[in-house]
Amino acid sequence: MTKGALALLVHGGTDNWSPQRWKDRFDEVCEGRPVLPFAGAKSDPAAVHYAAVWKPQPGELAGFPNLRVIFNLGAGVDALMADRTLPDVPLVRVAIGDLTARMTEYVVLHVLMHHRQEPYLRQSQREKRWAPKSQWAASAVSVGIMGLGTLGADAADALRGLGFRVAGWSRSPKKIPDIECFHGEAEIDAFLRRTDILVCLLPLTPETRHVLNRPLFEKLNRTSPLGAPVLINAGRGGLQNEADILQCLDDGTLGGASLDVYATEPLPLDSPFWTHPKVVLTPHNAADTDPDEISKYVAEQIERFEAGGALENVVDRGRGY
Repeated sequence: MTKGALALLVHGGTDNWSPQRWKDRFDEVCEGRPVLPFAGAKSDPAAVHYAAVWKPQPGELAGFPNLRVIFNLGAGVDALMADRTLPDVPLVRVAIGDLTARMTEYVVLHVLMHHRQEPYLRQSQREKRWAPKSQWAASAVSVGIMGLGTLGADAADALRGLGFRVAGWSRSPKKIPDIECFHGEAEIDAFLRRTDILVCLLPLTPETRHVLNRPLFEKLNRTSPLGAPVLINAGRGGLQNEADILQCLDDGTLGGASLDVYATEPLPLDSPFWTHPKVVLTPHNAADTDPDEISKYVAEQIERFEAGGALENVVDRGRGY
């Protein structure tokens, strides 16, 4: 019996999101199952039972009448959730060790970068200026992580292992060994007051849009060795009020920022973030997805689902993640 086809809807502008690269990997792991690259293809939509997607066009998924499951190839599903024509079938997000490890690498790198005064040291190098500053210990710095899902919990554990004082905040109660956990609106102010470096890994929902704003930044600790608090956002661009970030960097409310995500991507050439001296900018590659691992994950989920098993990491559409 012919297996239901997998539609591949990948729209990306980088090598990692090359549709052909993803098709090659899915062809290898989905033995006996047609893999149909539907962007511009003339395949039969009725044959499609599954869709593996990255930034599909609004309405694109509604064209498959027999769709059973949608697999999002990245961690964030906010773009999909904004599509009012999205079929009412399970939406599965990526949650695998490879993606988690890559995000933890990014978070640790950027926390250490600000902790070890790398922006200042690199500027000194460019100016050929030998002027080291006193360096504090990791134990003198409090890192606060907003978002304690799989990604946040793993990053928190890695930072704690390096000696930082680590706490986390989430919408609902969480318990992570050796990590101080705050939750809900009642505890967010206490979380912010003890935070020197704020790491944001929240999902983007109507409740979290523009949560990274001036009122929040003003509640961060201002007595740390860093001199002023630092923001690291590797969550979603819609979480940040970019005008507030720029103003807070300019007036000293924030001492620095590492940004991997933006309201508009690719980042417009006229964005002040490109040249701001207090911004470390990366092109939304904090946890770039590996086609090898993700394709195996999707293929295994499909086989288990067709055998009567449960899907893993299904998005709660009411919460948006």
